[in-house]
Amino acid sequence: MVSTVETIKQTAPQEKKQAQTSWLRAHETRLAPWLVVVTLIALILSAITESAGMSPVLVLILNLVSYAAGGVYGVMSAWDGLRQRKLDIDLLMILAAIGAALVNQWREGAMLLFLFSLSNVLQDYAIGRSRRAISGLMKLYPKEARVVRNGEVLTVPLEAIVIGDLLQIKPGERIPVDGLVRAGHSSVDQSPITGESMPVEKNGGEIVYAGTLNGQGALDVEATQAAQDTVLARIIRMVETAQDSKAPTERFMDRFEEIYALVIIVGVALFIVIPPALFGADFNSNFYRAMVLMTVASPCALVISTPAAFLSAIASAARRGVLFKGGAHLEMLATLKAVAFDKTGTLTRGKPIVTDILAHTGHTQDDVLQLAAAVEARSEHPLASAIVGAAGERKLAIPTVENFAAQAGQGVTGTVDGKTIRVGSPASFTDIPTELAAEIAGLQAEGKTVMIVQHETGYAGLIASADVVRPEAKAAVDALHRMGVQVAMLTGDNALTAGAIARQLGIDAVEAELMPADKVDAIKRIQAKFGSTAMIGDGVNDAPALANADVGVAMGAGGTDVALETADVVLMRDDLKMIAFAIAHSKRARRVVVQNITFSLLVIVTLVISTFVASLALPLGVLGHEGSTVIVVMNGLIQLLILQTREPV
Repeated sequence: MVSTVETIKQTAPQEKKQAQTSWLRAHETRLAPWLVVVTLIALILSAITESAGMSPVLVLILNLVSYAAGGVYGVMSAWDGLRQRKLDIDLLMILAAIGAALVNQWREGAMLLFLFSLSNVLQDYAIGRSRRAISGLMKLYPKEARVVRNGEVLTVPLEAIVIGDLLQIKPGERIPVDGLVRAGHSSVDQSPITGESMPVEKNGGEIVYAGTLNGQGALDVEATQAAQDTVLARIIRMVETAQDSKAPTERFMDRFEEIYALVIIVGVALFIVIPPALFGADFNSNFYRAMVLMTVASPCALVISTPAAFLSAIASAARRGVLFKGGAHLEMLATLKAVAFDKTGTLTRGKPIVTDILAHTGHTQDDVLQLAAAVEARSEHPLASAIVGAAGERKLAIPTVENFAAQAGQGVTGTVDGKTIRVGSPASFTDIPTELAAEIAGLQAEGKTVMIVQHETGYAGLIASADVVRPEAKAAVDALHRMGVQVAMLTGDNALTAGAIARQLGIDAVEAELMPADKVDAIKRIQAKFGSTAMIGDGVNDAPALANADVGVAMGAGGTDVALETADVVLMRDDLKMIAFAIAHSKRARRVVVQNITFSLLVIVTLVISTFVASLALPLGVLGHEGSTVIVVMNGLIQLLILQTREPV
């Protein structure tokens, strides 16, 4: 199994050799398959010439060619490992091939090198498919863009775009950089970034991402990021880094490989010496058996089983809009016992809407909303926006307000059609009638915020608003429960509001009235109660909790810049159902690792026993050894294809 070459030290005596090594490595992907073909041809010709009784010198030359072509990259990798004082699988294979030659079993040694190098080529192909799943994102970038500068439309290279440039995007074109729509209307396919299956409508002021595909409309987009800082660029960098960030199981296998290789080399050396010395065994036959043992006991499949599965899982998840920042986070997500959600902006929409209008003293619901909207139109409070928005949805004409005034803790007042109107919270009123107080208490028990609308002739009515839960929130919580995961909620809201939402969604534990710093302590309490816990938030005020949870998961659409930097896992699609999908994805990847490790161990044990009990021939041992390696790699690749088509839970 050819490993990645470390940078060669720059010393004068080795320059020529380094240049050669560098050239071979630089062309390894292209050369390796051809060397496999050369190895096979030389192996076949050697068998034909020997059976035909041709010159032994020609047979030897063909054997040497098969050894050179089949072993060149294995020798290089083994040498790199020895220079770093490491023993690896490549060294075991090369020693076994040399041993076969020493007992005049050239053809079997060449067969070993042929299957070994063929296995490496197939591994590189399979793992390359995973890497190309990410590097293919680079193809989403257009090479040029049309920029409006000084009244002229210029075509400039992608790297020449600067923040503030106005870009013209024609129908059917890829958007070159992140930006804001300044003019036009279109639908945009955001699936490369967020994983959304349906195009998203874009109007003025809305965000668009680099690499997404414009639909039928034309857009004018103001660049908000340079090409190297776009969400797409950061995704590519992040996933490339994640592929090099190893899971605990993978790190254990790396350490295991070196120790195991040393044990095998020492064990084989003892096996070569002891049976002939103590029991009179034939040296050549015993040495041959030792080479078979070295080959079949090599843990190629065992070592490659973990990275093959995790690499496939990271790549396939990224294509669906779930970004893991490393194999460690992928593996940890599979062991979760609880998930803690931030409420505002995660379980809920993050902004209040009007839910109830109760009219009094001869007023209608439209009257109450119209009067409140007239006064609140001058206010900047979020609840004011909800009231004005509700009036707009009902297409109510908003009267002009005069003498507007806002007083902290007292609400807002103004004159509408010569009448004084006051809108405020119940706490700002002192003479609330019993009937009205009962209605207020009922609405507040449902977790709603209540505003009183007072006309100078009496109370006009009540307007209740709430930060409503996302439509998919209940289904997401139910999916987690089906997976055996407990669900908690963290919020700065009062306990009454938090409890109402928790009951609505079926949440198991609630931590309310929390400041951002308090969420860290809340996470620790949840971990102590349930076990390993993931924190789901927007990556902004939830950053401390995201960092302290076992796994921090950020909803990317709501706070992409911070989310990409803070969390361990980023959900680019603003869809809570993707959380259960990510957990199911990680569990499946972990199952694949267990499958691969179990299969690899069974093959090694079976081949080792066969070596002693059934006098297993070297070609059959090589076939079983390399075949198992290819199988575990292909198993990981198959999981990539399955997971890419799996729908969210």
